Amino acid sequence: MPQAASFSSDAFVPDKLIASNPQLLVSIPITVISGQNLVRGALLGKITASGKYNLSLSAAVDGSQTPAAVLVDDVDASAGDKPGLAYIRGDFIAEGLTYGTAHTAASVEAALRDLGIFLIKSQGGV
Repeated sequence: MPQAASFSSDAFVPDKLIASNPQLLVSIPITVISGQNLVRGALLGKITASGKYNLSLSAAVDGSQTPAAVLVDDVDASAGDKPGLAYIRGDFIAEGLTYGTAHTAASVEAALRDLGIFLIKSQGGV
């Protein structure tokens, strides 16, 4: 007797980071450079020379001053480089991101939009 096909899916549960359209999220594997202990939602910059990522700081001069991605999950690279995942496209709650020194939602919004990363202000406060 043939068996009926079955399938399952998980419901989207908001977490104060993803704003909407979770089906549009795109993530890539990355390496977080040693000395970083980053939380989900950290705004990352890519270091030009190594291709590794760290928290994007406005005053950096190694390429990472330009925000390029949003960290998917916490990564503790305090003792050495660690693999992780980063979103390179999606809609995010602006207040849910962790910004490096001198970066704000307003200062990075236009550059992120060009990458397909959209910041949405929270309606009810975060």
